Amino acid sequence: MSLMNVEEVATFLGVQESRVERLERESLLTAKEKDEQGRPLFDRSQVESYKSLAERLGGL
Repeated sequence: MSLMNVEEVATFLGVQESRVERLERESLLTAKEKDEQGRPLFDRSQVESYKSLAERLGGL
């Protein structure tokens, strides 16, 4: 399992970091762990699956 931080997820999805944090808060993108500062860390495969689903539904 490869973990991505908020910045990496935002870059991968092409959105702002605040959007990634909101997706996590709304349980649309589930964090696997928290880093030392308490920020969420995401599983790369789940982020890729979310992006694929979002694109099929009309975008992020």
